[in-house]
Amino acid sequence: MSTLSHAVDSPRVPVISDAFASSRVNTALLVLGGALFTALMAQITIPMEPVPMTGQTLAVVLVGSALGARRGMAALLLYALMGLMLPVYADGNSGPDVIWGASGGYIIGFIFAAYAVGWLAEHGTDRKFVTAFLSFVVGQLIIFAFGLAGLKLALDMSWADTIYHGFTVFILGGLVKAAVGALLMPAAWKIAGKRQQGESG
Repeated sequence: MSTLSHAVDSPRVPVISDAFASSRVNTALLVLGGALFTALMAQITIPMEPVPMTGQTLAVVLVGSALGARRGMAALLLYALMGLMLPVYADGNSGPDVIWGASGGYIIGFIFAAYAVGWLAEHGTDRKFVTAFLSFVVGQLIIFAFGLAGLKLALDMSWADTIYHGFTVFILGGLVKAAVGALLMPAAWKIAGKRQQGESG
């Protein structure tokens, strides 16, 4: 974690969306795009053991990293609000019952995880695989913290059952998604860098 601590101590650096947030309209479009991207990824399910892996939490860390703390948080807040009326939650679910149900804590956790990952990205963690991976793990742990609390309240299970069904069975998928995100963000920065070099040349 010393690598991540070093990144946190560094000053704020641009996130990948800063180049496009030149006006309030553009910022609003970035936030809307982040919410819609999360909605799309929430419908993706990959079969694996012991539970299927969805694209939802991968979208959360990518949106937070790409948009930064405030815009990322706003995007996931918008996503959560959209789901009250539109079928944008996982498996096309929607409505207040989802927020008050077993999945609600995770959705609330998305908002805070996006902020945390975005803040870390603003300190350069999304530029290299190791720091990106660690920051995405932090983001997923935040999601699980909120998710477990919501699951416990909704189903009134024992803490042992809550942790097993709400966290343990998702560990492998969470690590896979953190690794995928940690590959994508540095690659995106390399593409952006080459594009800037091409434009300046």
